[in-house]
Amino acid sequence: MQRISTENLANERIKDLFSEAEKNPKLADRYVELARKIAMKARMPIPKAYKRKFCKYCSSYFTSENVRIRTRNSKVVYYCLNCRKYTRYPMIKEKLIKKKLKK
Repeated sequence: MQRISTENLANERIKDLFSEAEKNPKLADRYVELARKIAMKARMPIPKAYKRKFCKYCSSYFTSENVRIRTRNSKVVYYCLNCRKYTRYPMIKEKLIKKKLKK
Protein backbone atom coordinates (compact mmCIF):
# COMPACT_ATOMS: atom_id res chain seq x y z
CA MET A 1 0.00 0.00 0.00
CA GLN A 2 1.42 3.34 -1.07
CA ARG A 3 1.39 6.17 1.44
CA ILE A 4 0.80 9.74 0.25
CA SER A 5 2.81 12.44 2.01
CA THR A 6 1.05 15.37 3.64
CA GLU A 7 2.82 17.86 1.39
CA ASN A 8 1.78 16.08 -1.81
CA LEU A 9 -1.80 15.84 -0.62
CA ALA A 10 -1.84 19.53 0.34
CA ASN A 11 -0.36 20.56 -3.04
CA GLU A 12 -2.99 18.53 -4.87
CA ARG A 13 -5.83 20.03 -2.82
CA ILE A 14 -4.51 23.60 -3.27
CA LYS A 15 -4.28 23.03 -7.02
CA ASP A 16 -7.88 21.78 -7.09
CA LEU A 17 -9.14 24.75 -5.06
CA PHE A 18 -7.48 27.30 -7.34
CA SER A 19 -8.87 25.59 -10.44
CA GLU A 20 -12.34 25.75 -8.88
CA ALA A 21 -11.79 29.42 -8.01
CA GLU A 22 -11.22 30.16 -11.71
CA LYS A 23 -14.49 28.46 -12.63
CA ASN A 24 -16.72 29.91 -9.90
CA PRO A 25 -16.11 33.61 -9.14
CA LYS A 26 -18.81 33.76 -6.44
CA LEU A 27 -17.02 31.19 -4.26
CA ALA A 28 -13.47 32.06 -5.34
CA ASP A 29 -12.62 34.02 -2.18
CA ARG A 30 -13.70 31.10 0.00
CA TYR A 31 -11.63 28.65 -2.07
CA VAL A 32 -8.53 30.86 -1.67
CA GLU A 33 -9.14 31.08 2.06
CA LEU A 34 -9.35 27.28 2.30
CA ALA A 35 -6.21 26.84 0.21
CA ARG A 36 -4.28 29.19 2.50
CA LYS A 37 -5.50 27.32 5.59
CA ILE A 38 -4.41 23.99 4.08
CA ALA A 39 -0.97 25.39 3.30
CA MET A 40 -0.61 26.76 6.84
CA LYS A 41 -1.74 23.48 8.39
CA ALA A 42 0.78 21.54 6.28
CA ARG A 43 3.47 24.15 7.08
CA MET A 44 4.30 24.73 3.46
CA PRO A 45 4.17 27.75 1.14
CA ILE A 46 1.51 28.25 -1.51
CA PRO A 47 2.99 27.09 -4.86
CA LYS A 48 4.58 29.89 -6.92
CA ALA A 49 2.08 29.46 -9.74
CA TYR A 50 -0.72 30.72 -7.47
CA LYS A 51 1.04 33.37 -5.36
CA ARG A 52 0.03 36.34 -7.50
CA LYS A 53 -3.57 35.22 -8.01
CA PHE A 54 -4.90 36.40 -4.65
CA CYS A 55 -4.57 39.23 -2.12
CA LYS A 56 -2.34 38.29 0.79
CA TYR A 57 -4.25 40.60 3.14
CA CYS A 58 -7.93 39.84 2.53
CA SER A 59 -7.59 36.49 0.64
CA SER A 60 -9.71 37.64 -2.30
CA TYR A 61 -9.14 35.96 -5.65
CA PHE A 62 -7.95 38.45 -8.25
CA THR A 63 -10.17 39.07 -11.24
CA SER A 64 -10.15 42.00 -13.64
CA GLU A 65 -12.78 43.77 -11.51
CA ASN A 66 -10.98 43.74 -8.15
CA VAL A 67 -7.29 44.26 -8.95
CA ARG A 68 -5.21 46.97 -10.57
CA ILE A 69 -1.80 45.90 -11.91
CA ARG A 70 0.84 48.54 -12.65
CA THR A 71 4.56 48.67 -13.25
CA ARG A 72 6.73 51.14 -11.36
CA ASN A 73 10.48 51.49 -11.03
CA SER A 74 11.27 47.89 -11.98
CA LYS A 75 8.44 46.55 -9.80
CA VAL A 76 5.00 45.13 -10.51
CA VAL A 77 2.37 46.55 -8.14
CA TYR A 78 -0.84 44.63 -7.46
CA TYR A 79 -3.47 46.91 -5.88
CA CYS A 80 -6.47 45.12 -4.34
CA LEU A 81 -9.66 47.11 -4.79
CA ASN A 82 -11.43 45.17 -1.99
CA CYS A 83 -9.14 45.98 0.94
CA ARG A 84 -7.20 48.89 -0.67
CA LYS A 85 -3.80 47.31 0.03
CA TYR A 86 -0.99 46.78 -2.43
CA THR A 87 1.79 44.26 -2.91
CA ARG A 88 4.98 44.91 -4.85
CA TYR A 89 6.95 42.24 -6.69
CA PRO A 90 10.34 42.78 -8.35
CA MET A 91 10.57 42.36 -12.11
CA ILE A 92 13.41 39.84 -11.98
CA LYS A 93 12.62 38.01 -15.21
CA GLU A 94 12.47 41.24 -17.19
CA LYS A 95 15.82 42.38 -15.79
CA LEU A 96 17.45 39.09 -16.73
CA ILE A 97 16.13 39.38 -20.30
CA LYS A 98 17.54 42.91 -20.61
CA LYS A 99 20.96 41.76 -19.37
CA LYS A 100 21.04 38.93 -21.90
CA LEU A 101 20.12 41.31 -24.72
CA LYS A 102 22.93 43.74 -23.78
CA LYS A 103 25.57 41.00 -24.05
